[in-house]
Amino acid sequence: METEILNAYDEFGNLIGKKSRREVHTKGYWHETFQCWIVGKENETNYIYFQIRSDEKADFPGLLDISAAGHILAHETVEDGIREVQEELGIDVSMNELIPLGVIKNTIITDNFIDHEFGNNFLYKSEQPLTFKLQVEEVSGMVKANVKDFYQFCFGEIEELLVLTETESIRRYISKDDFVPHEDSYFKTVAERIAVHI
Repeated sequence: METEILNAYDEFGNLIGKKSRREVHTKGYWHETFQCWIVGKENETNYIYFQIRSDEKADFPGLLDISAAGHILAHETVEDGIREVQEELGIDVSMNELIPLGVIKNTIITDNFIDHEFGNNFLYKSEQPLTFKLQVEEVSGMVKANVKDFYQFCFGEIEELLVLTETESIRRYISKDDFVPHEDSYFKTVAERIAVHI
């Protein structure tokens, strides 16, 4: 995976060249990702889904993250990124079913890497409960939260967010420490743009 080739950009979106995923994250080049947020309606309530990253992942194992996401390789278009929804979650979705949320910049810096992303964000809305067939190497589980609560959580109006497993057999409160450490501005922008369509 570290040998995947990505398009590398400067912070203004100008193409610099093609670099390995490892070099992109070591030197902090900007690169493109595909990010799909999934909202399903159950009993007139809209729930947003988060994936639980596999414990086998090198980065942020066990933390909650975007419903489905991944890097866009150098030879791919943004539209090709939809493969992540099928691969990670096992649900068939086409691009014309997605609502574009625009490109949202996001940076995560740790001791191990510098992750500067141009995130191509999309929303998939389902009018019915969803059943996932997870790619266990990538995703160990899914949880959901009320979309309205998620909005308040992103804006700091509530400190903890109630999440439920798909079957609602487990309910627990989580904090921002339970998520991959995306920037606050990223979460706020995502929440605002999703709210427009709910």
